[in-house]
Amino acid sequence: MSGIAGPVTRLIENFRKLPGIGTKSAQRMAFFILKMTPEDAEELSRAIIDMKTSVRHCSVCNNLTDVDPCHFCTQPNRSGQLLCIVEEPQNILPIEATHAFGGRYHVLLGTISPLKGIGPDQLAIPSLLRRLENDGVQEIIIATNPNVEGETTALYLSKLIKPLGVRVTRLAMGLPVGGDLEYADAVTMAKALEGRRDL
Repeated sequence: MSGIAGPVTRLIENFRKLPGIGTKSAQRMAFFILKMTPEDAEELSRAIIDMKTSVRHCSVCNNLTDVDPCHFCTQPNRSGQLLCIVEEPQNILPIEATHAFGGRYHVLLGTISPLKGIGPDQLAIPSLLRRLENDGVQEIIIATNPNVEGETTALYLSKLIKPLGVRVTRLAMGLPVGGDLEYADAVTMAKALEGRRDL
């Protein structure tokens, strides 16, 4: 970037490496940081370094944590009989935002994706099976994304877990609340029909 100081250019280039950040957003963030007080800029850099040095995966569920086991695994009011399986740690956030789930989590750290060379062996499935043997889990809720990889992973887990006598359920998919039927695509409508329930 001609005419811009080298350190600013380097910061912009580093921001552009972040997901969803283009050149304009990276420039806005860099120039915003330039306007920060030195103390605020130092606090931001310390927060990034602290996160990188202290956050790790929980030894029980693979969630990101700075204490091991994590908050979800040690909270006494959470049911150990109900286990929600998600792909990545960030998938826990929208479930928690509902305040409707009182069980525990297991993070797979990915999905089965033959095109990317990711098989079941690369996921946190062995630790999941150990939990099913030892923790008294009665129901698994599979909350993988509704795409090819998520569906493949859900089917694989279902076939693996059902013979163990554990109930396996899948998050319902279909029409959003407040949506109009005329705007629903065929796949969404098919999922809504499959997931219908008694009133």
